[in-house]
Amino acid sequence: MFISFEGIEGSGKTTNLSHAVRFLQDKGHDCVITREPGGTRIGEKIRAILLDPSSKEMDPLTELLLYTADRSQHINEVISPLLSAGKTVVCDRYYDATVVYQGYARGLDTELIHRLHRLLFENLKPDFTLLLDLPPEIGLSRAWKQIDEGDRDRVETRFEEETLSFHKKVRSGYLEMARLEPERYRIIDASKEPDQVRKEIARTLSEEIDVIP
Repeated sequence: MFISFEGIEGSGKTTNLSHAVRFLQDKGHDCVITREPGGTRIGEKIRAILLDPSSKEMDPLTELLLYTADRSQHINEVISPLLSAGKTVVCDRYYDATVVYQGYARGLDTELIHRLHRLLFENLKPDFTLLLDLPPEIGLSRAWKQIDEGDRDRVETRFEEETLSFHKKVRSGYLEMARLEPERYRIIDASKEPDQVRKEIARTLSEEIDVIP
């Protein structure tokens, strides 16, 4: 089984992903956590470039191709072998983030991004995607609080430093993707209290693992 977590900055993806994995393990699933960008030794080097605030002059097409290169290494080295071995792969961001950030927010042709994914990766998508949704004003406030308190690394704040209008486009893009693929997306209200969000994720996972082999 392949599960992805998506959402804007400060939506709580990484924290809630860990809770979700513990829930799945308690249900008997052999889970592996991974992430994009990163997830491989080579991918971590690409991640360092992509998330470095000093890379703010990066061309959107360069950004797209770096994410695609990271995904190629990630799929071939990690995701596909684990799925073939019967593992449950839980990924912190995946292809949807590229469509949303480089497509809807940066303005690149989303159909080009879709075509690349079909051509290069045989359109490999998660069985289902949990979208942690909340207004970007709340998400960015949470993210910068974590950064200021030392809970997140300042060397990976390139996207947090984007404008509010950029993040509004990101959120709109995610909601549009959820509208286009309702059979795959599950929207979680991430503006609620943390324990409420965890309970909603657990409920959603319970429903999904009952129908996915």
